[in-house]
Amino acid sequence: MENKTFAFIKTDKKMIKLFYDEITVIKALGNYVEIYTASDRKYIYYKALKDLIENLPNQFMRIHNSYIINLTNVEYFENNQVILKDLKITVAKTYRECFNTTLNKMVL
Repeated sequence: MENKTFAFIKTDKKMIKLFYDEITVIKALGNYVEIYTASDRKYIYYKALKDLIENLPNQFMRIHNSYIINLTNVEYFENNQVILKDLKITVAKTYRECFNTTLNKMVL
């Protein structure tokens, strides 16, 4: 399954199928993460953020110690803040250069 478009996560004693395109933001909660979806659902998953980023496709990018975003769901970027739906997330200094480089590659 080289080009997979989804993954399963275990939450609330269930295995839930999540499509990568549906995920907007992943927020760190210690050894857990909170996964936000485009359909306004939230899932708590037992996995550290640093371990999770290694298994995600290239459309995901870490922009803060506590946040991974899905670049395909970004509405706009302004004043070092990424806006996804009703969330505003500041791009941390450590990730800013990499984020700006990636963003510039996507400009028409």
